[in-house]
Amino acid sequence: MTIAAIEAGGTKFVCGLLRAGGHAFSPPAVLAKTSVPTTSPEETLHAVAAFFEGQSKIHGRPDVAGIGSFGPVELRPSSPAWGRVTSTPKPGWSGADIAGFFMKSLGVAVAFDTDVNAAAYGEYLWGSARGLKDFVYLTVGTGIGGGVFSGGGLVHGLSHPELGHLRLAREADDPFPGLCPYHKDCLEGLASGPAIEARWGKPGRELPEGHPAWELEARYLARAVAAYACVLSPERVLLGGGVGMRPGLAERVAVLLGEELSGYLPALSDPVRLAAYVARPGLGADAGLFGSAAIAMRMPED
Repeated sequence: MTIAAIEAGGTKFVCGLLRAGGHAFSPPAVLAKTSVPTTSPEETLHAVAAFFEGQSKIHGRPDVAGIGSFGPVELRPSSPAWGRVTSTPKPGWSGADIAGFFMKSLGVAVAFDTDVNAAAYGEYLWGSARGLKDFVYLTVGTGIGGGVFSGGGLVHGLSHPELGHLRLAREADDPFPGLCPYHKDCLEGLASGPAIEARWGKPGRELPEGHPAWELEARYLARAVAAYACVLSPERVLLGGGVGMRPGLAERVAVLLGEELSGYLPALSDPVRLAAYVARPGLGADAGLFGSAAIAMRMPED
């Protein structure tokens, strides 16, 4: 099976043509891969389609497509807006029909979910969540989003989890009002990549170790993870995304998580278990791409 996999992000679309392996424990092989900047829907989607058209001449047309998209998105198959972006703060993208566009341009069935749900599913099959039935995948980058895996399956419900829009107790000495256009100082508004840049005047990649930005970032993330631990009771929290995978951040979040919980959850009172509770994705930056392939591969089983 050849799969057109698309991780549709707010900064870039990562696209790959993948071939499923013969072993269930092995991720697909990457035949070709590229990234396209996220500009306007028309420009971005046509650039992605052109990539797959070119690769089809080399490797043949894909059998299926899997898309993990930034959101919010409409995931209810019964809705006429299925496969579309909904109330996103990304200018110009509200109402964009991502799934419909690729169903027509590629001429194949499309599996569609959030980028974080797709990444979570990929981690469940091939990454740091193998063997777990309950975990959270949290990505921290252009925005903050989370995929919830509960009882051995992805959580959707009314729509899909919006873990990045959790309202948090603010640090007393933090004057930053927050960037979220809907909530101002939710987790995304306080701790996303754009929030870091707006607060400190530089993107996170230019802030050195020891800068106070990272202690504040870890504090807000630990506060959010404490809420997820109490409400969702995951066995592990995976911290991905361009900001989330910064060296040392997951380890510091785990330490501060212990302070936030104050011994309340006995399962996390053991320092060794607590240190392993916040982990990096085993698939690294490719979690979303492989996860998008994974949701396509499971379509016949749905």
